[in-house]
Amino acid sequence: MKKYNANNERVKRKYLTFLGQAKGQNEASIDAVAKALSRFESYNEHKDFKVFRIEQAISFKKHLANQKHHKTGEPLSLATLNSTARHLKAFFEWLSQEVGYKSRITYSEAEYFNLSEKETRIAKAKRQKPVATIEQIKHVLNGLPCSTAIEKRNKALIAFTLLTGARDGAIASLKIKHIDFNADTIFQDAKEVKTKFSKTFTTCFFPVGNEVREIVFEWVEYLKKEWLFGNDDPLFPKTKMGKDDENNFKVSGLTKDHWSDASAIRRIFREAFSGADLPNFNPHSFRNTLATLGQQVCQTPEEFKAWSQNYGHDGVMTTLISYGEVQACRQSEIFKQLKEPCVAVSAPDVAELAKALALEMRNQDAN
Repeated sequence: MKKYNANNERVKRKYLTFLGQAKGQNEASIDAVAKALSRFESYNEHKDFKVFRIEQAISFKKHLANQKHHKTGEPLSLATLNSTARHLKAFFEWLSQEVGYKSRITYSEAEYFNLSEKETRIAKAKRQKPVATIEQIKHVLNGLPCSTAIEKRNKALIAFTLLTGARDGAIASLKIKHIDFNADTIFQDAKEVKTKFSKTFTTCFFPVGNEVREIVFEWVEYLKKEWLFGNDDPLFPKTKMGKDDENNFKVSGLTKDHWSDASAIRRIFREAFSGADLPNFNPHSFRNTLATLGQQVCQTPEEFKAWSQNYGHDGVMTTLISYGEVQACRQSEIFKQLKEPCVAVSAPDVAELAKALALEMRNQDAN
């Protein structure tokens, strides 16, 4: 079976460069597109894209629907099918405008990669995921060992994520100088920190308890005093590997290097929560935990706006839509409370909050 097509490789490289340089897509998004193209080529036996026909798109969708996940053995989800088809549709729409292809592929032929309306609705439906409570996270922190440098780092890493709600990619690239315990803030400088959309912003410590802050503070002091780390060294350094007497690899401390990505951070979270017999709450899920806390403690539009900015969001609606979902258990509690006699609430604050949200929704619609 043919495993390579030189013409396809050239045009794929051109398209992926276009996505990165012209459309500003990040590496993860580009990798997803490359994977979708690879899936289609493998199925299509690497035929030249110039001979694309709508029958290929239709049969590929049927083929993909019968594929199994390589880890779980379960059929691929509709979300995976939809994203793969969407990437292929966008690619062939772009290809239909390129020299050498525009006479062979029409723009409308890419439409045949669309799933049915029903499948698309199911694929895009938001499903509620379990969100860790602050009590659960603190339970994990209390149970973690803290003797070695690696154990101290791992514990501080989880505490820091709760304290700041920072994304794991940003955490992997933070330096000691970015944290300020006098102001209780971190400065996410896009010149050095891998923030989403390369935004630069300041994050204040969330009000999750002084004991959480203390874990992070003690970690930074430990790095400075015991390991002689400076301001430009990583806040959460990589593990240093050495060899024992039998020439086997072993953990031998810390390096002064950043993690290249967030995979090690996610593994640390997975092992910590598994060890506490809790679900695998990944680093990003802590942002949902903090959004739930914000819904409980914020009383005015100004407070909720500040809470939203702490995530690095430009608008309150981004926070509400992305992380503000009310969990099913909390939804039940609210409706039970609604059956009870109403307690007087500060009307001006409620009215102002409603006005602020309505204004922001109108602004988003206008944009």
